[in-house]
Amino acid sequence: MNKEELFELKEAIKNAKRIVFFGGAGVSTESGIKDFRSKDGLYNLQSKYGLPYETMLSHSYFRAHTDTFYDFYREFMITDAKPNYAHEFLAKLEKQGKNVTVITQNIDGLHQMAGSKNVIELHGSIHRNYCERCGRLYDVNIVKNSTGVPTCPICGGEIKPDVVLYEEPLDERTVTKAMIALQEADLLIVAGTSLKVYPAAMYINYFYGDNIFIINKEKLDVYRKIKLQISGKIGEIFKSLNYFDE
Repeated sequence: MNKEELFELKEAIKNAKRIVFFGGAGVSTESGIKDFRSKDGLYNLQSKYGLPYETMLSHSYFRAHTDTFYDFYREFMITDAKPNYAHEFLAKLEKQGKNVTVITQNIDGLHQMAGSKNVIELHGSIHRNYCERCGRLYDVNIVKNSTGVPTCPICGGEIKPDVVLYEEPLDERTVTKAMIALQEADLLIVAGTSLKVYPAAMYINYFYGDNIFIINKEKLDVYRKIKLQISGKIGEIFKSLNYFDE
């Protein structure tokens, strides 16, 4: 990144009426959470269970090996991570009065923890869990503090995380909200995502403008017209803007 790039991003944020921040796993790496598709990401590693992580997080594996799924899920998906400056920056923008919608592929809940209110979680959240029998809702502790398969203390039904596993469809209402937010925005910031995971990656097609900024460790090859691509860590780039020092 250089001063010219930072200035252009800062001015775009300042002048925007409606901002959508579309973020992937790279947004949370500065909080100590591994991403998925980088060289050191989870998908390039073999889990200790002898299977790829993508298999362990599939609907079919959840149904066929529920006990092992939860052993894996508690160890690798439930985290005590805290928000980093990327999350905090977006929350500050919203608190300042900017119209900011965060569309995230992450399930860690760090945007809400930082203070963002307008968050659309495409893949659900580890912080929401529900009984498959009676529908009662539970926070993350029902899974975190359990052994084996967590069960509902009221009816005894099995509890499932409200996250979208591989082979499962996205929630239609969530998808609709994301599409509307993108269509109404005049600035789209895409950050920390490879744009290779479908259907989430196609959602930038619903942004009708050309005011698109990409922040990522590696340059992305995208077919949309992009205003600017900035390479680097998202939190560090936002901090370098000195946006709130004015």
